[in-house]
Amino acid sequence: MRTLAVVGGGVIGLSVAWRAAESGWTVTLFDPAIGSGASWVAGGMLAPLSEGWPGEDEVLEFGAAALARWPRFAADLRTRTGTDVFVADRTLTVALDSADATDLRTIADWVNTREVRGAEGEPLRLLNRAGVRELEPGLSRVVRAGLLARTEPAVDNRLVVTALRAACAAAGVRFGSDRIVPCAGEEDHADPAPAPPTRSLGDLPHDRIVLAAGAASAELWPGLPVRPVKGEILRLRRRPSAPAAPVHVVRARVHGRPIYLVPRGDGIVLGATQYEAGFDTAVTVAGVRDLISDAETVFPGIGEYEFAEAIAGSRPGSPDNLPLIGYLDDRVIAATGHGRNGILGVPVTADAVLALLEGEVLPEARAADPARFGIPPSGGATSPDGSDAAGRDSTAATGQSSTAATGQSPTAAARQSSTAAARQSSTAAMFSPGGVR
Repeated sequence: MRTLAVVGGGVIGLSVAWRAAESGWTVTLFDPAIGSGASWVAGGMLAPLSEGWPGEDEVLEFGAAALARWPRFAADLRTRTGTDVFVADRTLTVALDSADATDLRTIADWVNTREVRGAEGEPLRLLNRAGVRELEPGLSRVVRAGLLARTEPAVDNRLVVTALRAACAAAGVRFGSDRIVPCAGEEDHADPAPAPPTRSLGDLPHDRIVLAAGAASAELWPGLPVRPVKGEILRLRRRPSAPAAPVHVVRARVHGRPIYLVPRGDGIVLGATQYEAGFDTAVTVAGVRDLISDAETVFPGIGEYEFAEAIAGSRPGSPDNLPLIGYLDDRVIAATGHGRNGILGVPVTADAVLALLEGEVLPEARAADPARFGIPPSGGATSPDGSDAAGRDSTAATGQSSTAATGQSPTAAARQSSTAAARQSSTAAMFSPGGVR
């Protein structure tokens, strides 16, 4: 019996747990509040192409691989749970001024000249003012151009969370309410409220551990380059007197601030602010003001909608906008750091982790190997197969670094291959003109 512990019950942890259980692993998922973090706050956009930017090759390739997997992933989820999670079929990015229109052309020219996985022909199409109004007549007349991504849908993130939890339960995943901490017995004495029991990450007895704790992952593995990035969203409910919501996902930039409107059955999800504010998840007056003001600039009729919810979460950001998916030591696999693209990255991350569990490396996820950051192992332990905690052969200094010479397992060999490939990737931070990367 092969046992797996998944630490973190967001969409990444849930999807890994579900797929691993269906692949024959005995899985326990640890999270005292499953699905209550950034996964619950998300907008659900699947938009790696329209967010592309020249130079972000690996980010685009990873996102395109994730996007190509979503139809099959959603179909499997619907088969297991009866839940259809899609809420929009296409994404429309609009420009309000000439500078933004130029940026849209730059994106289209770059993405359309690349071989994008799962896309036939040119995946992005530029639109003039009339073309935008034909698709979305309710948008403001100040919109002057658009970029249509015909293969970029959106999902209802909360339906995804609920369906994944149901799929996990059906597959036999056990749910543990223990709070996982770096060291045994560690407690938060500053919080007098009753807390769930704690267990040490290192003391978990499972054969493998997947660290999918989102923005909190670095607290469980010191040195992991994952940080919390605050984001606020609003959920708005359509009233009978209000105009219909856009049928596309609508993205724009207003006064330099990125904004998106994602349709829901009863209204719109409006997001999202972005702050480097640690684990602060309080919704601010300024954040709500900016979101509503910017949304009215793009979609004037939104003022007639009912204010249903304001909520904030902490996205798990990484320095280069790629997630961290790979071995941290002989047992622990990271699956975190997806930033704003956690929902998008669900299917490819699950596939990548399952490949690692079977001693293989998913080619589309090579660039996401944590080894690109030179992360120190926790405690620097050496495994019985002669590799150190990162899966590297500890006998390399004596010239006995081959798999055959050391007798490494296929899993250890896969870790070596993944590490070597990742060292060639760039660690420079990359930022898109939208200010959201």
